[in-house]
Amino acid sequence: MSSHESFLSELRALLSEGAVSSAAEDLNFYSVDQGPVVDLQLPLAVIWPTEVSDVQAVLRLAGKHGVSVVSRGAGTGVSGGAHATRNSVILSLERMNRILEIHPEDEIAVVQPGVINAELNEAVKPYGLMYAPDPASYRLSTLGGNIATNAGGLRCAKYGVTRDSVLALDVVLADGSLIHTGHRTFKGVAGYDLTGLFVGSEGTLGIVVGATLRLKYLPVSSRTLAIFFEDFRTAAAGVLAVGKARVQPAIMELLDGASMQDIDNRMHSRLRSRGGALLLIQTDGFAAQAEAEAVAAAVAPLGGTLYQEDPEEAHRLLELRRNSRGMDADLETRVGEDVAVPRSRLVDYIAATELLAARHSVNVRVVAHAGDGNLHPTFWIQDEDREGINRLNAALDESVELALAMGGTITGEHGIGQFKLRWLGQEQSLEVRQLQSRLKLLFDPEQLLNPGKAI
Repeated sequence: MSSHESFLSELRALLSEGAVSSAAEDLNFYSVDQGPVVDLQLPLAVIWPTEVSDVQAVLRLAGKHGVSVVSRGAGTGVSGGAHATRNSVILSLERMNRILEIHPEDEIAVVQPGVINAELNEAVKPYGLMYAPDPASYRLSTLGGNIATNAGGLRCAKYGVTRDSVLALDVVLADGSLIHTGHRTFKGVAGYDLTGLFVGSEGTLGIVVGATLRLKYLPVSSRTLAIFFEDFRTAAAGVLAVGKARVQPAIMELLDGASMQDIDNRMHSRLRSRGGALLLIQTDGFAAQAEAEAVAAAVAPLGGTLYQEDPEEAHRLLELRRNSRGMDADLETRVGEDVAVPRSRLVDYIAATELLAARHSVNVRVVAHAGDGNLHPTFWIQDEDREGINRLNAALDESVELALAMGGTITGEHGIGQFKLRWLGQEQSLEVRQLQSRLKLLFDPEQLLNPGKAI
């Protein structure tokens, strides 16, 4: 019996029936997430644990046989963080999907990693609470996956990213041991912040098997403004105008004309007919109306056409925005990115991106979480010829370099995964990357947890 056969035999003996599959259709489906495929590999098996003890058993056995473990939620990641690697198994946590506790007085929930983001929000809504991070994939993505990538979302401008809502974690380490980090309180500074370290680590330091999450008050009221401008640069200037008015919207999204046209084509809407760019703003809370009026006054000098939407239309507009995830790097002829720049450089970045696209003879569209300077430029060409693909990749590289030159980052919310490793050295110094490698070795001495990702 080969080493792999021995591993799979022992694995099946340890876990319940149906928890392990080597079927071709499962291996193919679970070998990739929604990110670009850099190096296609099929896993040895797909594993579906249902208990923490299952995860511990898998990691101990994987360590014994030298098999890599790639953890996965719903597979909605777009940077290749959950792609299978050579000599690996996929550990799918989707069946660990129980909400273990909702404590409305303490404003916390305790969940397993396979709980869907939207399902937690439905569960806490009757208590007048919400889980704030809301990535575009919130109806599909798991909280474990959100934690692994430190996911963002539309409400980030006001409520922060996933790390801001995670109080404590239960984590299985590479040797199969179980640790608990953090606390149930909103404040706590005992020791190093290991909880913050695990959030965004993309499964390279340990496997998250439980999370204590901070909930926020469900807003009593909201107002949604759709402001259509002639061009994208003017819409971006509207973001700065709102900031100068010292208004903090819950949502502030920016879409250019090409993005609206793309949404119209896919969703049968008519956004593009209303203008050349859209600034979509939502205020919430008891002061929602007053803040909406302040926003309207702030952007009025820029000459846009402003609509204060009724709740039904507001919901429709936000759903249309969520259907433009801002990362379409799934074809050779279409590549996208997830950069962020200081908000003061939004207008500069957008202007420079339009110019570089023209210089490389490629098309571009941009959507942005404008409230926190997170932009999703997508470049594409019509013809799949080698020269065109070279132009496309040159534009993509330059767009990333541009963000860094403006004091930004190569990823605002999607993570590094496999796809963005090629740019990491441009953002982080050699000393910082070596320190991260030493941390990785401390937690995972055999380098078996999601190797070749994140750092």
